[in-house]
Amino acid sequence: MTQNNEKQQEQQRVDFVIDEVNTQLKDTKEQLDIAFKERRKVESSYGDTAKVNTIEVDDQMETNAAIQQQKQLVALTVESESILENKENSLNLLKNTPYFGRIDIDEDGEKESLYIGTSSLIDDDGEFLVYDWRAPISSLYYNGTLGKASYQTPTGHLADVELLKKRQFKIENGLITKMFDTNETVGDEMLQDVLNENSDTHLKNIVASVQHQQNKIIRDTSSDVLVVQGVAGSGKTSAILQRIAYLLYHSRSEINADQIILFSPNHLFSHYISEVLPSLGEKNMRQVTLADFLMRRHEGFRIESLFDRFERDQNKFPEAAQTIRQFKESLALYEALQDYLKRTPSDTLAFNDLTLNGEVVISQDEILKIYQKTPQKLVLSERFRQTKNQLIALLKKRVVSHAESRDVEEQVENLSDADFHYYHENFVNHDETIDEERDILNYQLAKEDYQPLYDAIYNDLFIDNYQTYLQFLKQVNLPNVSKDTFEEMIRSVDQDIENHFLRVDDAIAILYLRDLLTGSGQNFAIKHLFVDEMQDYSPLFMAYIRHCFPKAKLTLLGDYKQNIFSSYDTENSTYDQIPNIFQNESKTYIELNTSYRCSKQITEFAKELLDKNDHIDSFSRQGPNPKRTF
Repeated sequence: MTQNNEKQQEQQRVDFVIDEVNTQLKDTKEQLDIAFKERRKVESSYGDTAKVNTIEVDDQMETNAAIQQQKQLVALTVESESILENKENSLNLLKNTPYFGRIDIDEDGEKESLYIGTSSLIDDDGEFLVYDWRAPISSLYYNGTLGKASYQTPTGHLADVELLKKRQFKIENGLITKMFDTNETVGDEMLQDVLNENSDTHLKNIVASVQHQQNKIIRDTSSDVLVVQGVAGSGKTSAILQRIAYLLYHSRSEINADQIILFSPNHLFSHYISEVLPSLGEKNMRQVTLADFLMRRHEGFRIESLFDRFERDQNKFPEAAQTIRQFKESLALYEALQDYLKRTPSDTLAFNDLTLNGEVVISQDEILKIYQKTPQKLVLSERFRQTKNQLIALLKKRVVSHAESRDVEEQVENLSDADFHYYHENFVNHDETIDEERDILNYQLAKEDYQPLYDAIYNDLFIDNYQTYLQFLKQVNLPNVSKDTFEEMIRSVDQDIENHFLRVDDAIAILYLRDLLTGSGQNFAIKHLFVDEMQDYSPLFMAYIRHCFPKAKLTLLGDYKQNIFSSYDTENSTYDQIPNIFQNESKTYIELNTSYRCSKQITEFAKELLDKNDHIDSFSRQGPNPKRTF
């Protein structure tokens, strides 16, 4: 059969599939309209149900049962509507480009052609017209080469097949613009077409340009730490986005988008990703920049951005300052904080007075004495917890004393009728005497007066993490840095704290110190954490996020040759420190050395300017030779 005839037959199938998509899309929209009306009807009747007489006990029981039934009906209609909306979104992804690949397999003597797209499409007979690119069998399209191949079934065992054909399409607005067969995962010809497009569409066809190494990145579900070192233009960010989509599909019964966090370099990049991920068939995960992450934990403080620090360093960054910075970004500082808190006398810890309306209710000296009386053999977090409990007990005594004051008596006497009725209904039993009622009201109002102090204790505001950090710095002895220089740095940090400003390394160190003291700061719900441009983050930060998200699998990607924000040189980079940071965890390293961003001529020219040990492969994309202007 000639190429033209084959393309004609494939086009007929595309037309057939798009017709099916449009038919299902029409039906889904009609069902969605019905579901919407049904939900509105249930919600409107919900209010009528709640108005049933609730005076008699039998009526109360009947009303409660009816309300619960209505709640369940509302939940079911909302769920049905959500399912239909998701289906509509999937069909919209398929209506112009239903698929991009085809594989022909022979499994146990039964031959079959499978088409791969951004989401699955099943007809009324239950036959797959399109397989989702994340489905287990679709891995044959990415990993398999013609001949003997295997894939992991949903039940976990390997199925052996004969891979007979691998075909790639480029389909735009329902028309096949390109089609070719290949033994490779994806041919360079298609990738070149994608790169040459002058389109604002955000990676709408990026799935079709996945290379073999990128597919390893996408489908790795076993590594505790996946490290992707990729040269500029190697497609590492594209692979990571597809990895997120794949994980959400592969582990959809175990994780959702809210359990995935991506540290992105800036808000512009975050916006770009928010446009891309839905085109891969998944909702957006949580995204945060380093500055956002730190400011949320240092409420009221401004955090210096990496770019601002870089700009400052260009003006003045002497050797002693570099040495101090390298220490404050290193694992050595991380370990020094642990050691300091284990061996330091408790009187070096700084506490805050608990004040109310300018009056000290519990002084920092009282808090220190309470902490010193806790058993020293206990871990820090347990000593802190016991201190916290004793502070609450002490505050309760102060509340009792405050309840007997004339100020509270006057508050009770001046209560409005509505407020008096509220307190009487909610806090006073009907069998209490008048004196008992008065005591209860006094205590309740006194407790409300002191509520800000309860909140302060609950939120650990009685410990001064910032001054404790300064105390830690004062006992550090850093070789090759004079005492005067180091003390000048400490004074600078102290002044920054006074101005509610923190540099990145200080902000991270203070958070870790706080977490060690209080036993807080850890999120066990996050399942996957991604860090883009890992070369811009310090070993201290990497160690800290492992502490913050102890149950998360980490995916770190970047290019240590593009490190411009760290004080480290390439021989002591975060990339090189990974074995020390994640000592007891399984690690997988993947390198992407082929750059697709530039023509072969530009890449070869750039390689002449780089270190001879840099391994960058140029892609066979032709262009004019660069001209030297120097």
